[in-house]
Amino acid sequence: VQLQASGGGLVQAGGFLRLSCAASGRTTFSSYRMGWFRQAPGKEREFVARILWNGGATSYADSVKGRFTISRDGAKNTVDLQMNSLKPEDTAIYYCAADPELSAWIRGRPAYWGQGTQVTVSS
Repeated sequence: VQLQASGGGLVQAGGFLRLSCAASGRTTFSSYRMGWFRQAPGKEREFVARILWNGGATSYADSVKGRFTISRDGAKNTVDLQMNSLKPEDTAIYYCAADPELSAWIRGRPAYWGQGTQVTVSS
């Protein structure tokens, strides 16, 4: 499985960005959970959001609930993260990830990772 993230950038507080993660390497991702983690400078990597490819069930970190929305496009094999009402504390490198096992996500250790994309929110 290969994951390619895109869409980061610099935005003012209150603004929005949309991240996208393109997945490849399998004929189907129907059993997979895919989503995003982030890591701010000097902090540990933290879970942001995930989606179950088959059925679309979602899960979010409390810190982003109501502001971020994760979605997937089966035709394009992409997972997007719409980030609204951005705050300076959202500044981090965002990583897309994939793993079929929920336990891997709970441990914070999905098997597959994309390269990070920088999100910077200015105050």
